[in-house]
Amino acid sequence: MKKLAIVGYGKMGRLIESLAPEYDFSIHARIDVNDDAAAARGADVAVEFTIPDAVAANAEKIAALGVPLVIGTTGWSKDLDRVRAAAAKHNVAIVWSPNFSIGVNVFSRLVREAAKMLANQAQYGAWAWEIHHHTKKDAPSGTLIKLVEEMKAGGFARPIDTSSNRAGAHPGTHEIGFDSAADTITLRHTARSREGFARGALTAAHWAIGKAGVHEFSDILFER
Repeated sequence: MKKLAIVGYGKMGRLIESLAPEYDFSIHARIDVNDDAAAARGADVAVEFTIPDAVAANAEKIAALGVPLVIGTTGWSKDLDRVRAAAAKHNVAIVWSPNFSIGVNVFSRLVREAAKMLANQAQYGAWAWEIHHHTKKDAPSGTLIKLVEEMKAGGFARPIDTSSNRAGAHPGTHEIGFDSAADTITLRHTARSREGFARGALTAAHWAIGKAGVHEFSDILFER
């Protein structure tokens, strides 16, 4: 079995631990907020689910050990240059994504294609909306920001009204809509639990072993 270090031992860390044997991983280390990242030394790969402000430092520490890393935390993209530099300096792979759900990544491709087809249909306006549990730190979510970027990349240049809600224990719903006087098109992805995020992260962890450079999950997912 490959040796996995878990960085951040909250709800996601524990879920990663419970699913790891299905992906042929044994747990090499559990590293929580007050623990030394050096405990990851000797692991084949690490998975990180912590808080946005901790991501860059965690990436630098783990990469310095020669251990590839999967970053499941969201809301840290301002530090992407630091993460890229750490991967390059130590020649390891770092895989990141606004959302590790395989379903969300397929959904993102569908959104981009819809935006492309409606880009020249001026009668259609667009919106992007999401809801998550009240403890989620970033709003709008990294996933919603990515979805809007995909719409723009598809050529949709008109305004996209964007909004977020935080309430209860909702694991996450993202909705993209296009509306005209004649009709409405609504695309929606609803997560039932955090399991999809954990499974995507474990899939990425297997891929990262023996690789180098910084990669977004959607690129390696569809490459596979």
